Amino acid sequence: MTSCLHAIESIKRSLSEICAADDRQYSWENPRRFSGYAKRLQLSLRQLLRSSSPESLPASVQTSLKGIAGDLARAVETMSVYTYRSKIFVLIHCHALCSLLRERAVAIGGWLALLGSAVQDNADLHRKISDLSRDMKQAQFGVTENEERVHRTLQKEGQGRQNSKVLQSAIVMDLARALGINLDNRAEISEQVKLLKDDLTQANMVTERQILKSLERIVDNWSTEPDVLTQSADLEFEDDAHISPFKNFQCPLTKDVMKDPVVLESSQNYERTAIEFWFEQCIEDGREVTCPVTGQVLNSLELKPNIGLAGAIEEWVNRNIESQISEEHTSSRYIMRNAGIVVLIVKVLRNCSKSVGSHLRSKSLMALLSMAKDEESKMILPARRLLVCRKLLWSIQKIMLEEGITRLAIHSLIGGSEKEREYGVKLLLEFSSDETYCVRIASEKGALVLLLSMAGNLEHPALSNLAEEILKRMERMEDNVQHLAAAGRFEPLLSRLCEGSDDVKIEMASMVGRMTLTNSCKEQIARQGAKVLVDLLSKPEGTAPSLRALCNLSSLDDNATVLVDSTVLPALTAILFKKQDATVQVKEFAAAIMGNIVSNTGHWELASAEGERHLMQSKSIVFGLLELLSIASSQCQVSILRIFCGIASSPQASEAVIGHIKSGDGLKTIISFLEHSEVDQRVYAFRLIRVLSERLAEDLANELKPSNKLPLFKEKILDTQSTEGERSDAACILANLPLSDNEVTTVLGASLVRWTVATLKDRHRSTNGRTTRPTSIMVEGLLGILLHFTRNPDQQSDSVIKEHRLLTIFREQLVFTSKPKEKKLAALGLKYLSESGRTLAGGDPDPQPPQGFCSSLVFMCGRASKVPFTCPIHNSACEEDSQFCLLKSNCIKPLVELLADVDTRVQISAVEALSTLVLDTSNGLKRAVEELEHLGVVDAVIVLFTQARHGELQEKALWMIERILRVEPLIHRHSLNQSLVRALVEAFKHGNPVTRRHAQECLMHLKQISGVSGKASTQNRGWR
Repeated sequence: MTSCLHAIESIKRSLSEICAADDRQYSWENPRRFSGYAKRLQLSLRQLLRSSSPESLPASVQTSLKGIAGDLARAVETMSVYTYRSKIFVLIHCHALCSLLRERAVAIGGWLALLGSAVQDNADLHRKISDLSRDMKQAQFGVTENEERVHRTLQKEGQGRQNSKVLQSAIVMDLARALGINLDNRAEISEQVKLLKDDLTQANMVTERQILKSLERIVDNWSTEPDVLTQSADLEFEDDAHISPFKNFQCPLTKDVMKDPVVLESSQNYERTAIEFWFEQCIEDGREVTCPVTGQVLNSLELKPNIGLAGAIEEWVNRNIESQISEEHTSSRYIMRNAGIVVLIVKVLRNCSKSVGSHLRSKSLMALLSMAKDEESKMILPARRLLVCRKLLWSIQKIMLEEGITRLAIHSLIGGSEKEREYGVKLLLEFSSDETYCVRIASEKGALVLLLSMAGNLEHPALSNLAEEILKRMERMEDNVQHLAAAGRFEPLLSRLCEGSDDVKIEMASMVGRMTLTNSCKEQIARQGAKVLVDLLSKPEGTAPSLRALCNLSSLDDNATVLVDSTVLPALTAILFKKQDATVQVKEFAAAIMGNIVSNTGHWELASAEGERHLMQSKSIVFGLLELLSIASSQCQVSILRIFCGIASSPQASEAVIGHIKSGDGLKTIISFLEHSEVDQRVYAFRLIRVLSERLAEDLANELKPSNKLPLFKEKILDTQSTEGERSDAACILANLPLSDNEVTTVLGASLVRWTVATLKDRHRSTNGRTTRPTSIMVEGLLGILLHFTRNPDQQSDSVIKEHRLLTIFREQLVFTSKPKEKKLAALGLKYLSESGRTLAGGDPDPQPPQGFCSSLVFMCGRASKVPFTCPIHNSACEEDSQFCLLKSNCIKPLVELLADVDTRVQISAVEALSTLVLDTSNGLKRAVEELEHLGVVDAVIVLFTQARHGELQEKALWMIERILRVEPLIHRHSLNQSLVRALVEAFKHGNPVTRRHAQECLMHLKQISGVSGKASTQNRGWR
């Protein structure tokens, strides 16, 4: 047991380490995915430990926990590599890390499978563990195409090959893309190489050392700023006498101004000689040919001359020549700002967005970005000139905003090319340094959704980081918190809710209460903020906002556990029963939250709801709710009825709750809502009465009959204006209530039977076996109503059964339905009709035995065999498709199939129905058993008995086997059936007294043991 406790503590510690980090702190998809599994495992473990103490856990559960603890500890070591090692180190070992995570996930999934098989009694926990086990066994951990490409490149660098400038540039581009770093950020790339160096301080592998040495050399070369002033035309310009080239004038590989620019299918431009060298290197290395900048795999190696770009470069050269000759020089940025080009570009993008291609849009956005940047502050300029440049910059930025640059930049986030999206997000980033502009971005329709989508897209890490930076700037603005939360980014809201002042917490709670949330958002907020919201309930000004927020969160079923763990139930009961100054709205919210929580079983039954010992099913709570039900507001009454439905339906609490309702005279109060003017009150009142009728049928009947309320349920069933739920519940209530023969005739009547039969047939034709829950409840109720006519049929009931062919209805229901309860009810209907058929047959139809001397001959020789046309079950001439004969109506095969059902209750009902075929103890038993042998019933019952556990199913199957073994030919056949004999011996040793007696008689029939008198008993024994 100590080792089990150690294992549990180890699992908690490991899960805490894995789940403590926010998902965004993991820079890689694989650890994020594993962290997701760990969070699910953490919730399942909590639920397991709530339902059972560590000391009472079965051995298989303890074994599973120990295995999980070991594998989780090893998984923590792997996850720490992603967290604490440099990103380049992770890329070098990406395949090994993926394999380790996959092995750990599969191993833990195997332990969870063992754990799931041991907790099958807890259906909810078993489902969650089984789902998690399956997901972890099938978990896929891999690397992206870009990561794979960088990994292979690094491995080649580890072989010490020499690289040209072109190849070095391509390596840096791939590396920056995989690390999520902007290519312009040389310092960050250099920093990552330094971090790798720190990781490899104690490394002894030659390959890793060689990779580090190669990367240091490549990054040093890359970090050297290119001299673009003297390129392309072999001219020497003065530093202050040139127009700087656009960035796309330079080849990404050589960083030189291009002389012969060509464009690839990725729309990226390169110097012809440089890209051709790159193609040759890719083919030589046996890797896919890609565009170095975008990483896109190229389907074609065609190089198209970019005549337009070549002309622009030529014009740039000419303008630099002209500026060299002119007396005064200004930068290209200054010229373009003064020339009014900004307005022209924005208007073109706004008015011709559909006709302008993605390539031109990206170039236009790049130009706008260039003009919006404050580069002058970084330059050494005369103060007067710097002031002029800044004024011009502010003027240009104002013009851009007025012309709608925000919306254009946001629209570019869904552009057709990566470049267009890149310049769009960079433009937004440039303006987001202004707080007012951040608020403007958040107010633009769709802006936050697009930015969040881009931030979460790890296929393009550079864009992801830019979008993330914009969102972080926007988070600082209070006005943006609600906009961000509405778009699904709840971190700002949650941080203020958990760490802010009381006023801020109340404001955030109000925000949560007003929002329309997805299920995943509700789960996230509840997990992190439920405790804070519950604490706010103790503050007068925070009660209403917190209740509204909790009501919103409690509408998700999975949040019930989190809310119960946050001790919300005592706070809610205090509001409902103790706070005299609580407003009507506050009580309505409190009741609604409680109704949401108790609608799911397995979470709240053991939690304190009032004081230390008062549970939700305690007497004080039930009595308090009954008292409140009579005086509460209309909406509060609906919620209280929902609460009663929930706690009365719980397997763990229902017995106590129903007992308190009965003792508190609550039936009268609840019945009064059956005819309420509001729909919701009626719906939940009918549902609650249905639940109560399963245990308090006699008491309900005593309350309903004096006030002549029984016809109300029939009227409700036939009322097409009522809700489906009301009609279904009314049908089940009528089915559960005990009715006399006169009430069956007068209250139900043939008209209801006619409607019931027609409805069942219509559902068979229309739903093809797929039913919703209300429909399923309706079918159960309708079948139960038909059972009233089959239990003790009189002459009038017999005519109803024959007219509406009830036995055929029950048989079709067996074939049609997949619901266990519907199968059980249909099998019971066949049982009752079969018993009635034996009564109607009048027993043995043979003539009276002769008297005198001949009577002794009859006694010794037996009666003559039956005439062939008589039914072997009833020893009478049953009509074909008789509504009282299971054999003639072809009901035996469906009943035999039910013996293999997974639900024990269904199996018991099937055995009871089949047992009516062997009730006869006269010579007719032999014919009946031989017919059942021919139909496969005997073998099916024996197989069921040998596989059944001790209990009611074993007892009823054994009763039928004892009847079968009274027939001599069957004794000889089954006397050598060792499985049957062993099962009989086990039943004789361990069964209850009735089972033991039947087992003894069967063993005597098979001559395995001798009776006290030396022969088997032939006494007729019935059911007990």
